[in-house]
Amino acid sequence: MSPPPKSTSSVKYETSGPNPKLIALATATPKHKMRQADIETLGEAIFADRAAEFDRMRGIYTNAGIDTRYSCVGLDWYGRDHSWPERNNLYIENAVSLLRQSALACLAQAGLEPADVDGLVTVSTTGVATPSLDALLMNELPFRNDLQRLPIFGLGCAGGVLGLGRAATLAKAQPGSRWLVLVVELCGLTFRNQDKSKSNIVATALFGDGAAAALLSSAGDGPEIEDSGEHTWPDTLDVMGWRLKNDGFGVLFHRDIPDLVRRDMRGAASNFLERTGQSLSDIDHFVVHPGGAKVIDAMQDAFDTQPDALDDARSVLRDYGNMSAATVLFVLERTLKRGASGRFLMSALGPGFTAGFLTMTQNRSS
Repeated sequence: MSPPPKSTSSVKYETSGPNPKLIALATATPKHKMRQADIETLGEAIFADRAAEFDRMRGIYTNAGIDTRYSCVGLDWYGRDHSWPERNNLYIENAVSLLRQSALACLAQAGLEPADVDGLVTVSTTGVATPSLDALLMNELPFRNDLQRLPIFGLGCAGGVLGLGRAATLAKAQPGSRWLVLVVELCGLTFRNQDKSKSNIVATALFGDGAAAALLSSAGDGPEIEDSGEHTWPDTLDVMGWRLKNDGFGVLFHRDIPDLVRRDMRGAASNFLERTGQSLSDIDHFVVHPGGAKVIDAMQDAFDTQPDALDDARSVLRDYGNMSAATVLFVLERTLKRGASGRFLMSALGPGFTAGFLTMTQNRSS
């Protein structure tokens, strides 16, 4: 991927500009690496007053398909009580730090400086910041003061795909402009040790922390982003999301998500592709958000793929866990690094209940 030429700070909107390219992509994780076995031991201690139910659910730790995860706080933090302000202060501090790390790595790949960026799309749903994370980052890195900013909250795990799609639309509307997509999720900070629900027990076996940065521009070399879209199912607000509690976010996700994926995901993806003049038979690689091992299995069934087609999603889940919106960009990075080419379909599921889709083409000569 070679850097695009310098652009001016003036903004010119086009109704149908050239498709943007993915110029660079970088990921970052916090310093605390945690083994799944150690997290299981911690969970046993935290849920000791529900020992019988914890024992019935203990298999989720081995069946999750996860070996390691990363956290911005150490294991001992999870065993103590924390207020909402304390959690959110940790979120802001660590989110900005990880975004700084991933943004600089991404720009270094492209041979660019922060001042070369025309716009930021920043995605996160695991904390709240006003001024937003992108504004805070502008005080850490020398971006221009005419930088365009779009902070996005509430998309959950779908945020990586949908944020990339929003940025692609903006880059296409302003030919030659450079847009940096920043995604950070600190899922671990949402864990509340006083919440003894089944959903919270499951959360201890799945979620990790991570960040990613992607640079898009219609000027430059890299995979071409073609189309993006989404599908929101009616009457599904209770499938996934947050319930705000006095001490932070209470996790909400429905046990029937894998069944919903098997039943409805193929139809939603086919409808999206049909609207863009494509079909599932045109797809060479499926870049899916690994919400969990059962969700990946359901995706494989829905798309009727070969057994190894979702290996990148499985290996990212194994090495990092579910990092919400950031995870699918880790999968994309892994897919591109192994030299995959052809047409990609990216997909992820988030609150709403919503599926996000994006198609991208990597030419064999790129």
